[in-house]
Amino acid sequence: MVSELAGTLTKTKIDVDSLRNEFFNPSSAPTAVKFGTSGHRGRLGAGFCALHARAIAQAVARIHKEQNIIGPILVGGDTRLMSRETACLCAKVLAGNGLCVILPDMPLPTPVFSFEIISGRASACLNGTASHNPPQDMGLKYNPQNGGPADTALTSLIEKYANEYMAHPEEIKSVSLDEARVQGLVRETDVVSPYVDALARFVDFKKIAASPLKFAVHPLGGSSLAFYKAIKEKYQLKNMDIVSEIQDPTFYFIPIDHDGKIRMDPSSKYPMSPLIKCVEDGTYDFAGASDPDADRFGCATKKGGLIPPNHALCVMADYLYRHHKVRDAYSIGRTLGTTALLDRIADGLGLKLDEVNVGFKYFVEGIIKRKYVLAGEESAGMSVSGWTPEKDGILAVCLLMEIMAVEGDIADLYNRLTEEYGKPYYTRVDVPTDDGTKKCIKSLKAADFENLHQVAGERVTRVRDTDGIKIYLQSSWFLVRPSGTENIVKIYAETFVSENHLNTLIEAAKELLLK
Repeated sequence: MVSELAGTLTKTKIDVDSLRNEFFNPSSAPTAVKFGTSGHRGRLGAGFCALHARAIAQAVARIHKEQNIIGPILVGGDTRLMSRETACLCAKVLAGNGLCVILPDMPLPTPVFSFEIISGRASACLNGTASHNPPQDMGLKYNPQNGGPADTALTSLIEKYANEYMAHPEEIKSVSLDEARVQGLVRETDVVSPYVDALARFVDFKKIAASPLKFAVHPLGGSSLAFYKAIKEKYQLKNMDIVSEIQDPTFYFIPIDHDGKIRMDPSSKYPMSPLIKCVEDGTYDFAGASDPDADRFGCATKKGGLIPPNHALCVMADYLYRHHKVRDAYSIGRTLGTTALLDRIADGLGLKLDEVNVGFKYFVEGIIKRKYVLAGEESAGMSVSGWTPEKDGILAVCLLMEIMAVEGDIADLYNRLTEEYGKPYYTRVDVPTDDGTKKCIKSLKAADFENLHQVAGERVTRVRDTDGIKIYLQSSWFLVRPSGTENIVKIYAETFVSENHLNTLIEAAKELLLK
């Protein structure tokens, strides 16, 4: 049904001039600053405008001064509309507060911001991006001194200060970029070479270059383009083609997603359809992609078509451990909604399994302490200890190319893992709801289910209430989480029993928690 619907939808090109005007002169009152995982995000205009950017930058400047944080702040953004303008506004405000700013004259991937921080060249960053959201959206993320997404305590403080400045914009300090450069407060730097050089610590590019396989890479119009080009040149990957170099802030060249929106999601079969086609027709053996800010990955192979993120994470975790890529790590990390096949793989490899709430910020401490062979989430984010405490789609794509070159098709490797550990059936369903239902689910605690002994024919083994409600069964689980930004409830479910049992789980979750 979804596929049929997508085929009948018409793509609408966005009005760039109108959105640009909305950014500088919103037609309605701007919303309050509200950080999600690590940043504020909204539609250009009331959802995200110049005042949001300036207020958040002033809040960050205030925090850096209060906490005596020393060192330049890296400022930039991806390729979406108003990213550059957002970065320049932030730079002017930070410099107006006497803080040093690094402002590269090019789009920057999210993992590169993080890499520059952990490498000691920046103390923090402000990153203008809305990830793979539709092109009408814009946002601003802050990463502190640890390089990872800001934690809740810090984002709450940024929100508090930024909303004060939203109400009193006359208190925001600012200088022109020309003046800031004269004062030595704003400068550029090479952010490509250090990152591309360091990737070789985790990716064997010689094995990729020596492979007879043909690889395709698509930046999806995003900030990874310059980095993939540098990787291709430095490591002489003549068998890797960058199949698109288009950078258009309307992203009109991206096929529409299932709901008619342009969404640069590398794990969706609709935006990825050109890449799926080029492996299905035999032009390439592997096709990889990363979203506009390059913190998520996607891939398709000749044998498997589009590879679900959960499958790729399992293959990467197993490969990373067996090839001793991550020294001294002793655990695999996954979020609540990510496949439990990783649990079985961890057990089989003699590793621990760390389950965290949804959000990559919960992996930051473990990555810094070199705990994780792989930290991953079902929404196509991953990193490893000794690398960035942010998701890295470029690392993932390059690592998957190495795995293909060394061990074969990702689909075959995943099937071998399921033969050894069991085959999971997995899905996520978004159910429309209202604020009342969301509030009710948020209020539930594990103790409310102490008399629940059986669901979908299986014994209940545990209930977790740290992020929605997750109910663990003998061979299955399901998680019900209210969305923080939309009136939907997300139901994640997985079983090692059968496809029919998966459907039973979804219905049981609805009956139990969405009455």
